Amino acid sequence: MPESCLLTGELEKTNEAYALAKISGLKYCEFLNRQYGTDYISVMPTNLYGPNDNYHPEHSHVLPALIRRFHEAKVAGLSFVTCWGDGSPLREFLYVDDLANLCVFLMNNYSGNETVNAGTGKELTIKALTELVARVVGYEGQILWDTSRPNGTPPQTPGRLQSHLSRLDLQNRTERRHSPSV
Repeated sequence: MPESCLLTGELEKTNEAYALAKISGLKYCEFLNRQYGTDYISVMPTNLYGPNDNYHPEHSHVLPALIRRFHEAKVAGLSFVTCWGDGSPLREFLYVDDLANLCVFLMNNYSGNETVNAGTGKELTIKALTELVARVVGYEGQILWDTSRPNGTPPQTPGRLQSHLSRLDLQNRTERRHSPSV
């Protein structure tokens, strides 16, 4: 979302506590910079993935959840996997090492009070992500969509300071994340 949109509308109810905590941190850095002349940098990354992802069946984010779900379906020989919603929401993903590299770059080259939105600039639908994960995992069954279930948090439009960092594409990085031990 563009930085100018912060605190200008209602927060998504399913994500409200997380959003408030994040916004509070961003605003706190802004006020400290103004009042005390500090040079804190606020970076707001898109969806992150990488080493030490959380693959918990109920508490993980979309990419590790899909990797686990399709891996388990493949191992169990299931003929179909059901996913929530209709697969239409757009999402963007950033590898954690790319975020780390951006943070080092910003510490050495950026001074400002504007929040930096970190992302790749490449969105894909949840349906496309689901198909990518199924292909990477080697799952050959059917993918069903339960449209009685929610699609998830509405997508956010990145701000003007978005960084385009991805050195490897999502498929290559997802292949690196999938292992039989998931």
